[in-house]
Amino acid sequence: MQYLPNIIFAVFLIAGVGYFARNINKLIRNIKLGRDVDVSDDKPQRWKNMTRIALGQSKMVVRPIAGFLHIVVYVGFVIINIEVLEIIVDGLFGTHRIGLSILPESVYGFLIGSFEILAVLVLIAVIFFWMRRNVINLKRFKSLKGWPKNDGNIILYFEVVLMCLFLVMNASDSVHVIEATGTTFQALDSGNVISQFIAPLFSGFSDSTISIIERSAWWIHIAGILVFLNYLYYSKHLHILLAFPNVYYGKLTPKGQFNNLESVTNEVKLMMDPNADPFAAPAEGDSEEEPAKFGASDVTDLSTIQLLNAYTCTECGRCTSECPANQTGKKLSPRKIMMDTRDRLVEVGKNIDANNGEFKDDGKQLLNDYITKEELWACTTCNACVEACPVSIDPLSIIMEMRRYLVMEESAAPMELNNMMTNIENNGAPWPYNQQDRLNWVNE
Repeated sequence: MQYLPNIIFAVFLIAGVGYFARNINKLIRNIKLGRDVDVSDDKPQRWKNMTRIALGQSKMVVRPIAGFLHIVVYVGFVIINIEVLEIIVDGLFGTHRIGLSILPESVYGFLIGSFEILAVLVLIAVIFFWMRRNVINLKRFKSLKGWPKNDGNIILYFEVVLMCLFLVMNASDSVHVIEATGTTFQALDSGNVISQFIAPLFSGFSDSTISIIERSAWWIHIAGILVFLNYLYYSKHLHILLAFPNVYYGKLTPKGQFNNLESVTNEVKLMMDPNADPFAAPAEGDSEEEPAKFGASDVTDLSTIQLLNAYTCTECGRCTSECPANQTGKKLSPRKIMMDTRDRLVEVGKNIDANNGEFKDDGKQLLNDYITKEELWACTTCNACVEACPVSIDPLSIIMEMRRYLVMEESAAPMELNNMMTNIENNGAPWPYNQQDRLNWVNE
């Protein structure tokens, strides 16, 4: 019976981490449903981008107040959870505040004191974020309904509860004897910079009651962290984990530069070369395989990076708030493009799970069932959404791939574009005048 709590803790920890690992494997499987792309170029620049954008939050602070508060929550939450290492060791080996047995009291006190200050700062920032979502009702959050709105609030409630439990755990730790010092945490008068003001609330309780409060806060705190960890897979806050690889693999070429299909480029070169033999065998090293499909109509036609983008989307709406098409009342929302892509990818993943690892045609696809042609053609390709994204997501690349499918596979471009392309083919210019008449305007 002496080791029963340790056994229960170990089972609980293994189950929580195991379920998280299972979901992460499923997430990686889903991302790998996309086309492979080569992102091995310029690794130094990729590391710089990841350090500056993902770690340094450089694109968050473009909007200073929200950016600063996000940094507080981000840094505070990550650093405070370093203390989880101590909880895990204590839980597995039956110790209590093992850190005091390893570190000098002054160092341990400084660390816990810093954690307590950060916990209060996180609470303040989270309350501000909750007000922005539910009281101030910013336009870019107001448009979120149902699960997306609830998801944003749930994560804020999680953070409030975890920070409060951390402070209560420290404040009520006035009974347990610490072997290394022969006293209790509150009696150390070191590190309890915030919890010392909460501790008087328990002054009238018996030692056994205070012990129950401390142990309950301890157990609920670690349970909450494991639940939070597993909740991430179902939440937009998956970006906590994916922002780093997403920024690392982000686009390095100029934002206005679009990719060309190699097979189409080779065909154009062949047509423009008067000495080329269209029936000649491909030269050594040239690709003779034509793509099975031009562009993308479903998530499996997109690249692995685009699918990683979809899972990383924070749903913050900065892209949509900067989109000129959206601002002028068009149906396009870059945020919706990313959310729809993720929703379809999740649906495909569930289909695979339900059919023993194979995808069974469900009669649906990303195009039309999730994203409409009207949305795709509303885009001005200005890259404002790409510039605005704080984690280097590229909604425009998905829009362009789906447009490519409409034009090259379905010949379903809008009439204006079809007229322009016909003019280029016939007249060598977008205008409906033959080459001999181009300079007629100078006679007017």
